[in-house]
Amino acid sequence: AIVHDPEIVFLDEPTGGVDPITRRQFWELIYQAAERGITIFAKQAIIKLKNTQFNLLDTPGHMDFSAEMERTLQVLDYAVLVISGTAGVQSHTQTLCALLSRYNIPTFIFVNKMDMAHIEQEKILGQLTQFMGGQWVNFSDEISRDENIALTSESLMDEFLNTDTLSLKNVAQAIANRALFPCFFGSALKLQGVAELLSAMDVYTTPKKYHETFGARVFKISFDSQGVRLTHLKITGGSLKVKDVMLGKDSGGGDSLEKVNQIRLYSGEKFRVVDEVLSGTICAVTGPVSSFAGGGYGFEECGKTAVIEPVMTYRVILPFTMDASVALSNLRLLEQEDPQLHIHWDNRLKEIHVQLMGAIQIEILQTIIEERFGFHVGFDSGNIVYKETIEEPVSGAGHFEPLKHYAEVHLHLEPLERGRGLILDSSCSGDELGENFQNLVGNHLLEITHTGPLTNSPITDMKITLTHGRAHVKHTEGGDFREATYRALRQGLLKGKNVLLEPYYGFKMEVPMENIGRALTDIGQMHGNYEPPETMENRSIIRGKVPISTSRDYQKTLIGYTKGKGKLTFSMGGYGTCHNREQVIGEKGYDPEKDSVDTGNSIFCAQGCGHTVNWRDADEHMHIKIKKATKDEAPQGVFRPTTTATDGELLAIYERTYGAIKQDPRIGFGKVKKEAPQEKPYKARPLPKGPEYILVDGYNIIFAWEELIALSQESLDAARMKLMDILCNYCAYKQCQLILVFDAYKVKGNVGNIEQYHNITVVYTKEAETADMYIEKVTHKMASDHKVSVATSDNLQQMIISGHGAYRISAMDFLHQVDDALEAVRDILRNMK
Repeated sequence: AIVHDPEIVFLDEPTGGVDPITRRQFWELIYQAAERGITIFAKQAIIKLKNTQFNLLDTPGHMDFSAEMERTLQVLDYAVLVISGTAGVQSHTQTLCALLSRYNIPTFIFVNKMDMAHIEQEKILGQLTQFMGGQWVNFSDEISRDENIALTSESLMDEFLNTDTLSLKNVAQAIANRALFPCFFGSALKLQGVAELLSAMDVYTTPKKYHETFGARVFKISFDSQGVRLTHLKITGGSLKVKDVMLGKDSGGGDSLEKVNQIRLYSGEKFRVVDEVLSGTICAVTGPVSSFAGGGYGFEECGKTAVIEPVMTYRVILPFTMDASVALSNLRLLEQEDPQLHIHWDNRLKEIHVQLMGAIQIEILQTIIEERFGFHVGFDSGNIVYKETIEEPVSGAGHFEPLKHYAEVHLHLEPLERGRGLILDSSCSGDELGENFQNLVGNHLLEITHTGPLTNSPITDMKITLTHGRAHVKHTEGGDFREATYRALRQGLLKGKNVLLEPYYGFKMEVPMENIGRALTDIGQMHGNYEPPETMENRSIIRGKVPISTSRDYQKTLIGYTKGKGKLTFSMGGYGTCHNREQVIGEKGYDPEKDSVDTGNSIFCAQGCGHTVNWRDADEHMHIKIKKATKDEAPQGVFRPTTTATDGELLAIYERTYGAIKQDPRIGFGKVKKEAPQEKPYKARPLPKGPEYILVDGYNIIFAWEELIALSQESLDAARMKLMDILCNYCAYKQCQLILVFDAYKVKGNVGNIEQYHNITVVYTKEAETADMYIEKVTHKMASDHKVSVATSDNLQQMIISGHGAYRISAMDFLHQVDDALEAVRDILRNMK
């Protein structure tokens, strides 16, 4: 991949003695560059050298589009970092090198614009060594190249001293191990140094060894000119054929089975269709609908949490006549291509919010929306995206037990160093809580963005460990563990010592010597920090970090007091402790005690009725009794359960659920032996005969499952087909007769239709006949002789079918049943390999 590091230019900043450009002139230049092919989204090309074929991924270089670049890094074998010779090593260069190190990518460096006489190669190499570390060797210097390469390691030095030369194999291995970074100098415009770079890439790169079993990493989602959804991925093991089914995860952490309809190999805008691709191939496939950038298939897990992310959120200003729901649906499509947009609908204010990196991304996004969707949007001035974490370890517990529901979850929260994000773990015994329930807890911790109690901002930089949990054999229903998990996490945060975080810029500032005092004073007033300044001739260079909230307009101030001689470049500097915590908390005005949606309170059952217990008192009511471990038993902050319940405790749980027992309470718990009263004979209902029937209200399910809701906003037909495919897999596992019913939706006069889709029956009701009416008619006829279940969340319909003797399943309970069935299928497939 080519990773650009452009020279960053600020508005109204004089460069090279040229008069300052106006804002209008600046954007005209930007749009001209866009028309000529400025890199905004990663593009693919296939190039062939003498002995090697490369899949080239050209990524954006501007800081506003760094998230697109970072997503691409996860699928690279090698990278070419392009540095502007006129700018040298900037703050953003350091960010790029840190990312290349994080993803362990061997790197070639090409220093561009060396046709300008004042640029010195040794100066650039010195900056790379000083600020980036590593072994940077000038490969453009053929005279002393081998000697300089030999100095990078003892093994290469021994080889050079013994043979007076270096083997291509050993040099290539050093590059692959990131022990050596080849540097080339030239001018892309004049094609100087380019041939040498390409020749070295041909000689010094080695094929990567891949797994034998199938694996693939998704790095991009896009839509072609016909609106077809494309999943761009790299095959990291085995092979992939058309019509193969890929096993992976969706963006919420749930399992996903995706069928491949077409495989495309792109080079520029053109592509060719193939039937099979092997390991190492970069391709795009059609078919998957729940894939996402960073996702994995086969043995590949989801990718690392992104380092670069937007730090500003903006309100989208729509045209007066524009329907907000239509605009939201369109923006969701763009969010699939760029997940870092974080499109959010504020239901309270009825507003759309989006997270963006900067002014250029805003301008480009406006252009894309107008060109693709035909309407123009504006944005407000934006607000800082704050985050929250904890300072000390803390535990949290959540209990959810309304009548005939049951789940209890205990979590342990630990702070992590800045930039680690959220890490999940489990120390819970499988004997205490089954693996399927533990996986549910993990999925619920990932499926939404959880927020903190200070400002309702996203939480980050903590490890969340499931320590204990309990389910009920009979009464644990779908969604119970979601409620218990959310409440446990929230209670832990409410009990903890919380820290408010704000985003920082990394900066590089160049000022004349006479302005160094003013610059350092300003950095301090902006609550920033800096390294000792460097002196170069009559200029000082300062590097450090500063809060974004205090420095957004500082470049104009700098240009003013340095009379145009100062320079300032920014890069993303991560999150740090908020410098004005109390002010921000006050301005946000968030009260966690009044938040009825995200609550740390638990629900317990007493006398057959559920009741709420405040989060402060909930620990005393938990069914899993926890005692603090002594220093000899476990590290501080880790807890061990006393999970053996006495007869009295079991009786108390029973009475909280079903009410007091009027007969001797010890009967049934082994305390008193007493003859049972004579029971009256009764005639039992005969067991159902024949196969089990499951009737599914199609549209009720589509508009209840989040995955299908999102898909239906793009295409109702696609959502309908997706549901049919899911139920085919479910039916195959359950070995039942499944009937999927859709309301009449065709033209007037429709007489209805019954189709066989693989192993399920699909019914389209006739005109004026709803799915409810059809399902009620069928259950009335069949429930007396067969076991019939109906999947729907229509309350009235549930009452009616229960009266007919059929079983009722809510839409969400049915989702969990389907997920469990598909997981069982996957286990079978895994065991067959």
